[in-house]
Amino acid sequence: MIGKSSKQRISSLSAPNGPQRALIISSFVSRVGNGLFNTASVLYFTLVVHLPAAQVGVGLTIAGVTGLLAGVPAGNLADRYGPRTVWLTSVAMQAAAMAAFVFIDDWVTFTFIATLDRLAATASGSAGGALVARAGGERPAAFRAKLRTFVNLGVVLGTLGAAFAVSVNTRPAYTALILANAASFACAGLIALIGVPNYQPLPRPREHHGRAVLADRPYMAFVALYGAMGLQYQTVSLLLPIWLSAHTDAPRWTVAAVYAVNSGVCVLLQSRIGSRVETPRQGGRAFRVAGLLFLVSCPLMALTADVPVWVAPGLAVLAVCVHSLGEVWESSAGFALGFGLAPDHAQGQYQGLFGIGFNAGQALAPVILTTAVLGLGHAGWLLLGAFFAALGAAGPPVAAWAERTRLTIQDTAPATPGRSSEAPLLDAE
Repeated sequence: MIGKSSKQRISSLSAPNGPQRALIISSFVSRVGNGLFNTASVLYFTLVVHLPAAQVGVGLTIAGVTGLLAGVPAGNLADRYGPRTVWLTSVAMQAAAMAAFVFIDDWVTFTFIATLDRLAATASGSAGGALVARAGGERPAAFRAKLRTFVNLGVVLGTLGAAFAVSVNTRPAYTALILANAASFACAGLIALIGVPNYQPLPRPREHHGRAVLADRPYMAFVALYGAMGLQYQTVSLLLPIWLSAHTDAPRWTVAAVYAVNSGVCVLLQSRIGSRVETPRQGGRAFRVAGLLFLVSCPLMALTADVPVWVAPGLAVLAVCVHSLGEVWESSAGFALGFGLAPDHAQGQYQGLFGIGFNAGQALAPVILTTAVLGLGHAGWLLLGAFFAALGAAGPPVAAWAERTRLTIQDTAPATPGRSSEAPLLDAE
């Protein structure tokens, strides 16, 4: 039989409260827009604006690196003035920057607008993380897992919608996608403005300062681990498609099947698994499980080059199923540790650094995966799997180290109203 506490947990996940529901709808709407734009953005810049692909790559790299600078400052603003205010401001900036893309006609303008877009997106991530922490109450990691389910679903629907514009391949079609994405940001902000309370800043201890997270060595270690493990995302989105097309005779629809399976597994399992990974200790163990699953999936992906053509699609799908399960465990670990290790009064600052670490890993991923892994062939895939497993093995000791420091801090610091002294932060299993 299910106990009372278990029933309450199930109920809290299946029936989110008003602010949580508003954030879910808001995030879903904005991610549908992202799916519309991201699928066709490179085609728009190269085929419609007529920018050389190399220039587009350089511009996006400049924008991505510059955008990292907004993470911690925006998080500090969210902690000082309230997360909703900073998040709404950054979303409005994203809407304006996205709409401005329809007017670009040269590389300098493209790079400038792309940089503004990335700065706003990074600020949105920092403030949004703090907003999720406040709306999630005692269980922010479980709420974030549920939120990611709808985020993935929104991206999938947006990607399907973008197929029409790509097939038409005209400037008006691409312009419609861009404006739809801009409108999605505006709608997301309006939904949050109506449905999410304007949470006031939490009291801060005297010793708090704007760079406190940089002195938190366990959290810095976790961010480094998570950023490095983030290479797994582009293993499916970038590395495997190149491998399938260049080293196997698998039909081209295999790539589409890989994307569909990856999204489907995440949508179906993220909330279910995420609800079981809430404390730092559970997060460390989940990180280890993820590393072991990647250790299995990477060799399976490599083997697609060594099997008959009729076997390759099935083996690729199997590999992606295993890898996607690892992705769910990895992201669940990130939510548990990312929220659970951050002080209530500094969630924005901590989420800002968390975003910087993840985005830095994503920026480096294409170079690492296409040179080191593809360059070494089968050996590269095996080394990649071993690398993920080693990162995962470091998860439990880093989580234990972090918990010890939090126990020391909690023994000397007063409780804040955002989380009770019996919060999941220090739960024992």
